[in-house]
Amino acid sequence: MSHTPIRILCVGAGHMGRSHALAYHQLDGFEIVGICTRSPESRAALNRELGGNYPEFGDFESALAECQPDAVCISSYPDTHAPYARAALLAGCDVFTEKPIADSVAAAEELVALAKEKNRKLVAGYILRVHPSWMTFIEQARHLGKPLVMRMNLNQQSTGAQWETHKNLMSSISPVVDCGVHYVDAMCQMTRARPLRVSGLGVRLTDDLPEGKINYGHLQVTFDDGSVGWYEAGWGPMMSETAFFIKDVVGPKGSASIVAEQASSQGQSANVDVHTQTQCIRVHHGRLNEDGTLARADEIIRLDDEPDHDGLCLREQEAFLRTIREDLDVDEQLDAALNSMRIVAAADESFRTGKTIEL
Repeated sequence: MSHTPIRILCVGAGHMGRSHALAYHQLDGFEIVGICTRSPESRAALNRELGGNYPEFGDFESALAECQPDAVCISSYPDTHAPYARAALLAGCDVFTEKPIADSVAAAEELVALAKEKNRKLVAGYILRVHPSWMTFIEQARHLGKPLVMRMNLNQQSTGAQWETHKNLMSSISPVVDCGVHYVDAMCQMTRARPLRVSGLGVRLTDDLPEGKINYGHLQVTFDDGSVGWYEAGWGPMMSETAFFIKDVVGPKGSASIVAEQASSQGQSANVDVHTQTQCIRVHHGRLNEDGTLARADEIIRLDDEPDHDGLCLREQEAFLRTIREDLDVDEQLDAALNSMRIVAAADESFRTGKTIEL
């Protein structure tokens, strides 16, 4: 059965915007009708990479009105996600938006309600949900018993252009909110439990940010099954390259850990391409023999054939295409996106108020 391609407007031409545009360019089910970004150089460079045939726009509202797309992909800065998605939904478009779907819980809840009211698809870019290695990691965590102790971080020693990008991001959102939604979403999938309370810390390690903005954050979350998790994220030239990539889960029966040799090599913390690479998962069994020795050796699950970053974005857009074509229910995904947003927002509130936040 043949379908008319879905006409899509691509907003943002940075790292994620580029990867999503490449996916749309490759997939027969989509037709790019415009590339929109504030930077003329960025959109021109992306257009050249795609063959140079797509209309370019510097203003989102003008692009939306002129292109009249069926769908919009939003990969711009976080503070634009909610207003752009709202305008697209009101124009009758389906929306794929990078995480977080908004820069506040209230705005995220309004978007979800609007998508349901308009009967449009709103899909958040939670890339780890299409990542085969992370699916395996989460499944292994579910075999470790309860409660779980989940330890995750992703710190980035950024300089030059990467530091400029991080400073632009932090003008609207903290690192623990921006990246944290991915990892607390994984924690929620591992426990399948309800988060109860969140504590957060934040530190300003540079004078290069506006007053009140931070470039390091840490959260602790407690679940109703007794499980606990922490996540930390810090950006900037002062960050350490030591122990910046930790993805580790411990339960009564043992532990599971992502072993990312390439991500953990010297000088790789700011390389976004290696953030989704895992290489292998080490599964440790905690059962003891009568003499006190371990009953089983650790297992190593090799993951050498996993998709690269562009491949993962292609999977996301294949899923978006199926969601639209087959009218798939996205309520569970949206509930999960709101859940993770509430947790990281509570961490930010906790840091600013000095109080543990009850959810």
